[in-house]
Amino acid sequence: MIIACPPLKSNVNLSRMVRLAGCCAIDRFIVCGQAKVDPKIARDGAETVRIESRNSLPPILKKLSHEGYRIVGLEQTNLSQDLHTYQFTRKTVLVLGSERNGITQDVLDCLDDTIEIPVWGLPYSYNIATATTMAVYEYCRQFPRG
Repeated sequence: MIIACPPLKSNVNLSRMVRLAGCCAIDRFIVCGQAKVDPKIARDGAETVRIESRNSLPPILKKLSHEGYRIVGLEQTNLSQDLHTYQFTRKTVLVLGSERNGITQDVLDCLDDTIEIPVWGLPYSYNIATATTMAVYEYCRQFPRG
């Protein structure tokens, strides 16, 4: 799995997700904007996860799609599939949205699938780091040997 995200408002969220990536042996994390990882939060992930900085996501998502990756957005849309029943492919790029606005249309146009996590209360969505953790956990559950 590769994780890809737009510019984030919170370096704490980014650092938590880099720590998650390190724990789950995800060694590639694509970010846009000024990505600053706090090594105190990311811990070993700050050293083991390769952070790639890009100006925008669509060009790299199209390239990865041509390389055989399934491009999967974590977003609530009319066509989103439930995370609990979604079958990941081993070569997956998990695309995240920004904290407030989600995934932009130009990035949505690059996706093969969208998945969402059911929410039973308020607010109607999870924090980006929390949602990413749930999605990555489900991927790892489906591929327990890495």
